[in-house]
Amino acid sequence: MKFICEKTTLVNAISIVSRTVSPKSSLAFLEGIYMAAEDELRLTGYNLETGITVKMEARIRQTGECVMPTRMFADIVRKLPDETVCVEVDENYRVTIKGGVASFQLMASAGDEYPQLPAVEEESAVRLPQNALRDLISGTSFAVSDDTANPIYTGCLVETEGNTITMVAIDGFRMAKRSFHAPETTFPAMSFVVPSAALKELEKILSDSEDEVSFTLGKKHISFSLENATLICRLLEGKFAEWRRFIPASTPIQLVANVAELNATVERVGLIVSEKYKSPVRCLFSKDGAHFRTATTIASATDGCRLAGDGQDTEIGFSCRYMLEALKAVPTQEVTLLLSGGLSPILLVPCEGETVDYTYLIQPVRLN
Repeated sequence: MKFICEKTTLVNAISIVSRTVSPKSSLAFLEGIYMAAEDELRLTGYNLETGITVKMEARIRQTGECVMPTRMFADIVRKLPDETVCVEVDENYRVTIKGGVASFQLMASAGDEYPQLPAVEEESAVRLPQNALRDLISGTSFAVSDDTANPIYTGCLVETEGNTITMVAIDGFRMAKRSFHAPETTFPAMSFVVPSAALKELEKILSDSEDEVSFTLGKKHISFSLENATLICRLLEGKFAEWRRFIPASTPIQLVANVAELNATVERVGLIVSEKYKSPVRCLFSKDGAHFRTATTIASATDGCRLAGDGQDTEIGFSCRYMLEALKAVPTQEVTLLLSGGLSPILLVPCEGETVDYTYLIQPVRLN
């Protein structure tokens, strides 16, 4: 195998596929990057759960395949001069890498035992802008569960119906929901759960642009395709909770907050809370404002911020971290807080007139 390509293009491809290379595996070839030179150059990283393939332009002088040692190959290419790179692999898998006057030799391994990524038919692909899918992921994946005893909740539920794609994450203490509404588009009705680890890797390679990304649902896998990169991962199996039933039917108390002000207030009060010194934040919602206080065995704090509306002196306890993570995900300058009592969840939803669609639910902490 022999090819010549631009260094920056190769560095970018290596950085993308290395995200899904197994750092340590009983199958040694899974710790490397699979490379195949045919009509074009193709790089793949695969850990048997999630795989990424990148196709890139290169001048192919000789076809072939091999598995490159990830760390060494990446470090060498990254440090080469910013010129073209020539990579040549002989029949004994001795690799020569040249860039400018620099030259390196290393050993690769045969690529014939490297596993093929699962095939997913591309017949009924769902298409949406990359920035829309990235917003769905960033707006929900922070709320997935880390409890592997119930793995279905370590992923995000994706539902498509009509012109709407909805993504939901639940961990038992909170819920995050984001929706994308596509004008003049009708999606096939689907419901499936994608591992959050795969979604977070996908988020890193999505751009903040209107460029198109598509996903195709298979029997046990899903494929995401964008430009020259494809991510394939195994779906999570099991029954996801009916998330709509967690949303209170009635929320008579409605308050409007400036997101930055509310976030700063909760953040200040939470300075004394840690894994060692845990304590819920007590919040008293009154007319045109909210008062926060918390105390641990070594410190206490109080603060307040302005709100529009009447909280009817409702006192609620909540996790400082959960509230801050929800506020960080809110994509608007103002947010509406919906309350129905001290023992009911807090809902964060868009203010009237906003075009974005999100719901963040935080379960209350019972106060002594």
